[in-house]
Amino acid sequence: MTSLRIRTAVLGMTLLAGLSAPTTTATAAGTAPSPTVEEQRLDRTVPQEILSRSGFDDVAPDFTRELTSARSYAQAHRIVVREGSALWRRAVARAQGRGPTGGDLSRDDDRPLYWARLGMTREVHTWQPEFPLADGQRSALLDQLERTSRGQTDIRYPGQRSHLRRVLLTGFDPFTLDRDIRISNPSGASALALDGTVIETAQGPARVETAMFPVRWADFAGGTSQPFGSGGGTVERTLRPYLPKVDLFTTVSQGRVGRFDIERTNGAWRGGFPDNDNVSRTETVPVADPATQPQWTTTTLPYAAVTAADTGRFPVYDHTEVTEIPAGGTGPVVRPDGPTAGSTARAGGGGDYLSNEIAYRATLLRDRLGLHDTLPGGHVHTPVLQFGAGNTDPATGKVTDAEFVRNRLDIIAQVRSIVAVAAEATFRK
Repeated sequence: MTSLRIRTAVLGMTLLAGLSAPTTTATAAGTAPSPTVEEQRLDRTVPQEILSRSGFDDVAPDFTRELTSARSYAQAHRIVVREGSALWRRAVARAQGRGPTGGDLSRDDDRPLYWARLGMTREVHTWQPEFPLADGQRSALLDQLERTSRGQTDIRYPGQRSHLRRVLLTGFDPFTLDRDIRISNPSGASALALDGTVIETAQGPARVETAMFPVRWADFAGGTSQPFGSGGGTVERTLRPYLPKVDLFTTVSQGRVGRFDIERTNGAWRGGFPDNDNVSRTETVPVADPATQPQWTTTTLPYAAVTAADTGRFPVYDHTEVTEIPAGGTGPVVRPDGPTAGSTARAGGGGDYLSNEIAYRATLLRDRLGLHDTLPGGHVHTPVLQFGAGNTDPATGKVTDAEFVRNRLDIIAQVRSIVAVAAEATFRK
């Protein structure tokens, strides 16, 4: 395997979770664009079944009624912020066993949030209010809806005098939906399950706050001409206010079959696999101040402690492989033990998709904030979430099964355990 790309195999698909923010179709000022490619999948049978079996089928209709009652942009903005935040809190509550189940779909399922959000963003994309709405205002509404419904504006830690340590964890939306629209992402499910929870360690309790990201290249790039951290890409925009305040952070995504990986090295390269809007990007990861951009960043998570611990049923590896163009070379070379001096990145340990990119961006932000030596942080890849035997055909399979749920619950539990081990190893120092 030369890099961690998405490949098709009967049971060995490699899935890398990625993220991004709202994509807006270019239109004349004040006109409503068409739904995005991602939103157009919403009308298929599987998304509608997931929504109805979780009780989240009321989200988009209720939001539509609220939005169409708006008589000004300011009122619409308040509605979007309120309803986006409410969707995130509702998804977290369901995942953590609070409130009604809303149907027979298991509470640990991340997919109701994903499809319900798309119903809301589609409404904003296509809405034609009675008052003038400029394209920039529509984009601002979409931005607020994306951020609030992903928990990006809901990160809350206790005051500085609290005895609780602070952990920040991120997850991703489902992706590769044209391959199998039933797909769930265990990193997103883990984010919902852990948000606002307290993990007990031998070194004291730690409060976990989480956020989720979309699988779209454009959102990651953001406004790269702006000063670093003053807006720009969705990763930096979300994480920058909190990295100086937390004791540990980890980005999480779905990676290889049957294993967890702590990714040692992240690379500054986009490999071009299509995102959830079927957009492809092959280029150096675009960041602010590219003149000082390194080809590689490294984890500062306590990977030795995590890989040595018994955290669950799946093995956990310290993954060091990268793909590089060596200094003076012309073609890519796989390096099992990490990059060589002066090389150019072609895949980090996490590949060349958005898993690698969020890891690269988060650790680059850590370093640019001067926190490399004091803040443990990096990327964790979960196992691929698989359906049960006999339920692997997307054309005829069910949206869930007992093994699928068990696999997701086991992955969530092991993510929690990995965070606890990492936190304890960190706090002991």
